[in-house]
Amino acid sequence: MVKQAAIWLAYYLMITACYSAIGQNIIPLPNQVKITEEKLRVTPVVTIGSADHEFALLIPATKKIAEDYFGIRISQTGNKALVELHRNPDIVKEEAYKLTIASTGISIEAGSAQGCFYGLQSLLQLLDGLPPGEMLQGAIIEDEPIYPWRGLMLDESRHFFGVSEVKQILDMMAIHKLNKFHWHLTDVPGWRIEIKKYPLLTTVGGTGNHTNPDAPASYYTQEQITEIVRYAAERFIEVIPEIDMPGHATAAVKAYPEFSGGGSARYPEFTFNPGKDATYTFLTDILREVAELFPTNYIHIGGDEVHFGNEKWAVLPEVKKLMDENSLRDLVAVEHYFLDRMADSIRSIGRHLIGWDEVVTAGMKPDNTLVMWWRHDKPALLKEALDNKYEVVLCPRIPLYFDFVQHESHQSGRKWAGQFAPVESVYAFPSEKFTGGVSPFATGIKGIQANVWTEEIHSRERLHFMMHPRLSALAEAAWTHENRKDFAGFTNRMKGMFSLYERKNIGFYDFRNPENAIEVPGPKK
Repeated sequence: MVKQAAIWLAYYLMITACYSAIGQNIIPLPNQVKITEEKLRVTPVVTIGSADHEFALLIPATKKIAEDYFGIRISQTGNKALVELHRNPDIVKEEAYKLTIASTGISIEAGSAQGCFYGLQSLLQLLDGLPPGEMLQGAIIEDEPIYPWRGLMLDESRHFFGVSEVKQILDMMAIHKLNKFHWHLTDVPGWRIEIKKYPLLTTVGGTGNHTNPDAPASYYTQEQITEIVRYAAERFIEVIPEIDMPGHATAAVKAYPEFSGGGSARYPEFTFNPGKDATYTFLTDILREVAELFPTNYIHIGGDEVHFGNEKWAVLPEVKKLMDENSLRDLVAVEHYFLDRMADSIRSIGRHLIGWDEVVTAGMKPDNTLVMWWRHDKPALLKEALDNKYEVVLCPRIPLYFDFVQHESHQSGRKWAGQFAPVESVYAFPSEKFTGGVSPFATGIKGIQANVWTEEIHSRERLHFMMHPRLSALAEAAWTHENRKDFAGFTNRMKGMFSLYERKNIGFYDFRNPENAIEVPGPKK
């Protein structure tokens, strides 16, 4: 019995070691891994081929990621390849894949090109750091995400980062199997998207940023937008634009003051004027151009924090007239009128509206509205959204706002009543702990998203420090089943990602050694 127990222990340790080796670099952790006894020798150049034309189109983007981020040489071939991509109609879920490593080669099967692409990302992480001639452990990985919406938002109104930085973010999202890039392009400090019909939006509204109101105009041309949208699509990332209204409109009304609804002492010229028909024409014109640039089904219009600067509405004669003619009892009712009218505009151009969770109380039509629940201190609003059949994306400040500090010792960034967003909390999401007891897998919840607001993020170095490695924790939170997650295992598997950061000069916060991790500070106050 002792000898038999020893044999079983040795076998268990061998399997555990193999499992650790086969999964040590994959983030997010696959949901099903089976180790086999086969092994495959790694070749100096990894050949990839597919008889399926659509799958073959994945290889150029994969080759670029492999060579740029992992130092892996990829060659596309029409003959027998080390890695074969196969369409399998029995794999019905769009993002699912099956990766098999055998002694004769590697196969990736999927029912769609997107699933196949994700299988390739897992393979690149498995090959990362393996020198030619090294043996790759045999395995069968069958994988799919727990959420269809796995998102990241970047605010470029406060501080602008440009095409190259956005492309690198999209690359890192692709490696992590994140699929929604929410692009916050307009707000108080600056307007960052070219609109041909209203050129002053960029030449005037695009000047300044959160730390320097006199900074030269910075914005994306429509050609650059098209380039980035195409680049994202090649990586199966949907780009969702946000054009803020009726509040957070300062940059827009700086350019076109005739549409201003005024503001407050703290937030001057903060709103659009909801009492002028011309305002709705102006905004609908903008949204039509936006829709032409972004093939997504969604346009985000904000809809948040209007009360910061709507006090002038009460004295504007056209708003008073609007209230009288439509029996609007107060300024909240005016706000809801505005949102409902813009929702009709968005519907007329064939898009669905996204709004922050303030839109839940506006009576928007659930069949054409997606809600982003961000106020972690208002779980009742999340429940109300779900009860009213809205689709919801979870992005609560705690723990999914990446402008919040990562460690209690950090000086730059936000806290909420002492709470912040360490990588451990990001990894622990989704959890009822963060949703006030509402199940994060309730019917109607499409997924999760982290938001990178940039009041306290002014440079590439600071952006990287605040995003990484929380982006990796986000990816695993959005993809991997709860019973598979393990923070100690995640920390161990992050070794490969930390090496990637260093190879690519991507800054990061080393949560493994917080005492010696140097904070990259935010802008000087």
